[in-house]
Amino acid sequence: MEKLNLTDLLRANSYPGRGIVLGKSAKGEHAVALYFIMGRSENSRNRRFVPTEDGIRTEAADAAKMTDPSLIIYHPVRKVDRGLIVTNGDQTDTIRDYIQEGRTFTQALKTRTFEPDEPNYTPRISGLLSPDGGFQLSILKSAEGDPVCCCRYFYHYDAPLAGEGRFLHTYLGDGKPLPSFAGDPERVRLDADTPELLADQVWEALHPENKIALFVRFVNLADGTHQDVIRNRY
Repeated sequence: MEKLNLTDLLRANSYPGRGIVLGKSAKGEHAVALYFIMGRSENSRNRRFVPTEDGIRTEAADAAKMTDPSLIIYHPVRKVDRGLIVTNGDQTDTIRDYIQEGRTFTQALKTRTFEPDEPNYTPRISGLLSPDGGFQLSILKSAEGDPVCCCRYFYHYDAPLAGEGRFLHTYLGDGKPLPSFAGDPERVRLDADTPELLADQVWEALHPENKIALFVRFVNLADGTHQDVIRNRY
């Protein structure tokens, strides 16, 4: 699989929707977790990321303008044991609960399906970053827009290479209905050595009208300490 330029992919796609990147920094010293959200409607755009004790959550940038919190207010990132969960919905909590009960990432996601936002049926994308830098990704999606069938895909990366990650996003691009992501997670270069630099690169590459918020975490693989960067449009 060709290693792609992450920022080029983002510049070429006005609406990838929500996206997860998990991987390893250029020098191989840090595990990398990245999550962004985009929006087209006023309700969807009225959001920002705020830090929590165990990760981040979304909240209304202007509470008076929030019309429907379902599917847009959730915890995208939560720590569980020594691992890190990253998702595009409330399945974050499902995964956390299952792992705390001694069950698995895969078992948790077998209880969930794509989002009920007809006609898009937005895929649920999820990741689990392990303390050693290995990670898992998953996408739950309708069968080419038909909600009768949920297609479940799971990917395991035991020893990611330095300077690369895997990128999974909800949509192939803009459209009516929005076309769901297709294929395997994209193999992308991670050239940045700091979370600030990676955040700057990705934030600049996201579509200026549709980007809403971005989170980047670098986890030191030697001692488990981490650095976070958040970018909010509002």
